[in-house]
Amino acid sequence: CLPPHADHHRPERRTGDAERNDGPTPFPRRTCVGTMKPSFLASAVFGAITAGLIPIQVQSDPATPPPNSSAQAISPLLNGDYLVAAPGRVEPASEQIQVAAPVTGTLKELMVKEGDTVKRGQVIAQLVNDDAQANLARANADLQLRDAELQRVLNGAREAEREAAAAAVDETAAVEKNAAAELSRQQALGRQSISSRATVEQAERQFAVARERHKAAMDKYALVNDPARQEDVAIAKARVESAQAARNLAQAELDKTVIRAPIDGTILRTFRHPGELVSVYLNDPILSLGDLSKLYVRADVDEADIAKLKPGLPAYVTAEAYGHQQFSGHVLRIGQVLGKKNITTDSPREKADTKVLEVLIALDMPNPLRPGLRVNAFIMQSVAEAQARATE
Repeated sequence: CLPPHADHHRPERRTGDAERNDGPTPFPRRTCVGTMKPSFLASAVFGAITAGLIPIQVQSDPATPPPNSSAQAISPLLNGDYLVAAPGRVEPASEQIQVAAPVTGTLKELMVKEGDTVKRGQVIAQLVNDDAQANLARANADLQLRDAELQRVLNGAREAEREAAAAAVDETAAVEKNAAAELSRQQALGRQSISSRATVEQAERQFAVARERHKAAMDKYALVNDPARQEDVAIAKARVESAQAARNLAQAELDKTVIRAPIDGTILRTFRHPGELVSVYLNDPILSLGDLSKLYVRADVDEADIAKLKPGLPAYVTAEAYGHQQFSGHVLRIGQVLGKKNITTDSPREKADTKVLEVLIALDMPNPLRPGLRVNAFIMQSVAEAQARATE
């Protein structure tokens, strides 16, 4: 019912009404439209909304990023003047290096633990290598044997052999000289008919024997003192080289059982323990390490934003664990090829078929971030561009 004082809500009187009632009205009229129950009223309103007669506007939470935002549900989005927002992941400057054994074997010893700092070339693990050590020892022994043979060929006869050959030359020379003198004496006696023909002939034979023996002694002396033949030296050297190659192969096989750090860095995680089998036929790393002296963020920038990117642009990242704290840096490198997303935000509204471009952001050090942490990366304008925009 309309209250009595609400005359301005009363509908105007029609002509017919004035003709039916020309006199004044003693009391104000009350127009009643009836009384509705609450349940009936709620049903009527709901029906009107369903039918679209009453428009309803739903206001979204301003803190929630739009569905097409590149950075979703990783860390708080900050309101600010930035060009591009993208999800990213923290990684060491060297990336995470998965260190594995080059041969299949049993892990004998692990010399490091997570968090240890290592130097390049430092031994960090070792496989069981008894057979490799035995092969190396045998190869070393064979190499020594072949090297000794080469030295014997190069050195020739021993000094005692040379001395014996010289003595034989002197002895046979003396015998030949005596035989020559005896032959001359018997020939002179034979011409005087003092010695018989048989005696002279015997002296001639003895001289001939003595002369041949002297010649043989001289040949042996020359042979002992002559240098080695080139073909003999070549054969001996080839045997040495073959033994050296076998030794190097055995050393290489032994070195494969000793795992060394490929870079200066920090042990991030260990995956195997002593006594476990490691295999080259599986993706079976022993541990992972990285260079934590510099930290990078590898961000997935949506393909719609790649025209805004430049190397050197200032940037910062935020992480859910650190609230709205910002960690500054700059764009170090921009990828060359677009591809699939590497970082997911676990949001049901995230588009899986979006193409992204990897951008590497170098963080200012030191900072408390850790490799593998998901962050939001914000790339801003350069200082010159920001100043030029402010003066416009």
